[in-house]
Amino acid sequence: MRCWFTTRLAGSAAALLLATLFLTGCEQKPKIDYAPLDSAGFSPSTVDQLKKLKVSDTEIPQIAKLKQLGLSDETCLAMVNDARAHHHIFSSGDAAGNLAAAGYSEQDILAMAQADQIDSISTDAITLKLIGLSPATVHLIVDRRLQSQPTLSSASIGRLKNTGVTERQILEYISQGMTDEQAEKEAAAREAKRNHANTDFVRTRGRRR
Repeated sequence: MRCWFTTRLAGSAAALLLATLFLTGCEQKPKIDYAPLDSAGFSPSTVDQLKKLKVSDTEIPQIAKLKQLGLSDETCLAMVNDARAHHHIFSSGDAAGNLAAAGYSEQDILAMAQADQIDSISTDAITLKLIGLSPATVHLIVDRRLQSQPTLSSASIGRLKNTGVTERQILEYISQGMTDEQAEKEAAAREAKRNHANTDFVRTRGRRR
């Protein structure tokens, strides 16, 4: 009798433990809210594909931003797939928005995402636009960076440009392999020369009596 009671008690305890673990597991996996994707304007088929990619609560607002920027469903889905291909979550909604505001096209933004450099290159790419370089030069410099080819930073290019270096000369410096350190020395030398020139004066001689 005592053995039967002990066995039954142990069985009840095990069942209670399993129930507790089940409820705890349910609490640890809350249901994902996909409503922001619908509100952003994604088609039902795109939302289904994003569900298959198991996008997280953290990713959904970032993905919704892409659609709100006017990017196509195909581009948005491709960017999430690119993030998966590079083994990280998608978190580039803000960077993509800043690039779009600076005038970069949907294709430009997608190319940066495919190279997994959208976050690392966005600030520099935007600065290149603000410097006032021609679209062709901006495209060439950004393309070199996406291909991991050596080029000057936007800060160095901006400083050179402010000292009077032409866009053509900047491209020549880049093709010759000028480093940022060399660019800073060149800019400093040009600034020193310019400042020295501004201090020159013409000596005025008095009229002889």
